[in-house]
Amino acid sequence: MTATRPTVPPYSALRDHVPPGSSWGLFTEDPERGMANFAGPTEVLAGVATVDRGAAFDLDHPLDAFDPPMARARRAPRHELLSSHSESRDDVLHGFYPQAGSQVDGLRHRRASGYGFYNGVPDEEIRVGGPALGVQRWAEKPIVGRGVLIDVEGLLAAEGTPLDHRAGPALEVDVLDRALAAQGESVRPGDLVLVHTGWTRWFLDADADLRAEVRDARRATGFRQDTRFPEWLWDHRVALFATDLFAVEVLPVVADSPFLHSAPEDAGMMHQELIAKLGAPLGELWNLTALAADSRATGRWDALVVVKPLHLTGGVGSPANATALR
Repeated sequence: MTATRPTVPPYSALRDHVPPGSSWGLFTEDPERGMANFAGPTEVLAGVATVDRGAAFDLDHPLDAFDPPMARARRAPRHELLSSHSESRDDVLHGFYPQAGSQVDGLRHRRASGYGFYNGVPDEEIRVGGPALGVQRWAEKPIVGRGVLIDVEGLLAAEGTPLDHRAGPALEVDVLDRALAAQGESVRPGDLVLVHTGWTRWFLDADADLRAEVRDARRATGFRQDTRFPEWLWDHRVALFATDLFAVEVLPVVADSPFLHSAPEDAGMMHQELIAKLGAPLGELWNLTALAADSRATGRWDALVVVKPLHLTGGVGSPANATALR
């Protein structure tokens, strides 16, 4: 079986695209899947080849784990059981926000300021029930391949600089390469990258006052806003980048963000660079604790990873519905 991963230019060449730093027009077979196209049949088989024990790992936290969620506009769902008679039960979720917990951001989550949605999809096509850039594109053809866990928490602890999540530090992109080198691992084109920092476990284990403190301050550990970050994702041909962080990137945004002028609506966040320009599937608030523990115990950092979002036509995002197999 031959690879379907497209041949694309390096990130340095994307700076001359319109908009600058974008992959618009480069994915011709399934353009609305964005960088998920890097994981084709060959990459699926590479993921399958990592399975030799039959161990399965859930990469999602419970739907109501983050109550209240870090994002103030979202709510944890309220679960109700319905019964038409004594022998049956049905479910209903009230106030269900698909991006309130372990989730994947879809490509209609962020617009490229001044240019439009990914690949120039017109604003009028981003509507309820319309399929354009909907998260169902990754449900129709799930994102599957070799997942690589990068244990940033373990690296920094070993280096004597453990993460202080209460302070919400900004991570430099080079920490990814340092952690990979320490693990004796590498990222191959088409891999699904999973970054373990311990943030979600720390947040969920914190008391209510501490959770309220960081939530009210909108303060969270994450990657520094830096042009080297989208460059790293693109030049490694990452099919999906998932973390156990709230927003992948650090909040509040660093004062010297290079995106202050190109993304003024959200104070210079990188989301438009990653989602709207590159078409990168981003995972947030994933449950990587057990997988990281298994990796540390076995010295194995790869796994078959399957990500199948909800088949919600026109969905902006979805629970990750992610599983790792070893």
